[in-house]
Amino acid sequence: MALRKFTIAYLLYMFVLAGFALAIKQFFPLAITDQFWLIFGFISGLTFIAYLLAYVGIKRNPQIGVFAILGSVIIKMLFAMSFVLIYSLKQTKGDMAFALNFFSLYLLFTLFEILGLLRNLRHQNK
Repeated sequence: MALRKFTIAYLLYMFVLAGFALAIKQFFPLAITDQFWLIFGFISGLTFIAYLLAYVGIKRNPQIGVFAILGSVIIKMLFAMSFVLIYSLKQTKGDMAFALNFFSLYLLFTLFEILGLLRNLRHQNK
């Protein structure tokens, strides 16, 4: 998948997730935390940067493309864990809605990133 196609599909995916979050907020206001849009922006930006790192690594040297993919996923996970650590250190009470929002968004964006990368690897093998 070319970078332009991924960016368009990614923006569309982000708008669908944002619309879905707004719909959930209307019907179940306690399910979405107040910091949801901060989480959404952080994870969406982090996912796009991780995809760019993996994409550049695959295009530069296809032989070590797997290391680029693993490196980008690990960097994304480390930044995400540091985000949760900083939030939990500043927060005095436990916030289950924050944890559910964060990890559901993390998994949804990671799924989209991996599917995009798999499409790149599939085209490379042909």
